[in-house]
Amino acid sequence: MKRKSIRKVILVMLLAVVLTFVFRSHLMASYVVNGESMEPTLYDGNLLMVNKVVYNLTDVDRFDIIVFHANEKDDYVKRVIGLPGDEIIYENEKLYINGNYVEEGFLEPFKEASSIKPYTNDFTLKETTGKEQVPEGKLFVMGDNRRDSLDSRKIGFVPIDKVVGKVDIKYWPFSDLQLSFG
Repeated sequence: MKRKSIRKVILVMLLAVVLTFVFRSHLMASYVVNGESMEPTLYDGNLLMVNKVVYNLTDVDRFDIIVFHANEKDDYVKRVIGLPGDEIIYENEKLYINGNYVEEGFLEPFKEASSIKPYTNDFTLKETTGKEQVPEGKLFVMGDNRRDSLDSRKIGFVPIDKVVGKVDIKYWPFSDLQLSFG
């Protein structure tokens, strides 16, 4: 009887290890925020769970927070601002996409608390990237800390195939647990 119990425990443990491996390598990934470019939404040292399969099932949405491969050794976390075909203008603290004002409600508390004005400097997509529109297969991304973010205004467009996934969960520090960034 004791032998059966030991076998069951071993089988359960093996199953747990296999499921953990599959979950971690194919469905979700853990990332550590490095830097201040997404403050105050995400802080240096926050731990994130990134959904790696969501974009196999659906398209990237404007304002999703994503992790992408910036180069061979670095991954960045930024917010999607422009999708393929979008024309982008930022003027007087307002975002215009394809000529229409688009509210960035997630930035309002930060703008109000910031002593630095303007929170986001004026720019157009053309003067920043040399392109009138976000090209097919690419994204225009920005950090929430608009004054201190290495983003598409400097590094250019992000190829969609370089996107690791969507940030779904901030789990550290535990006191700042957040299960959605929608």
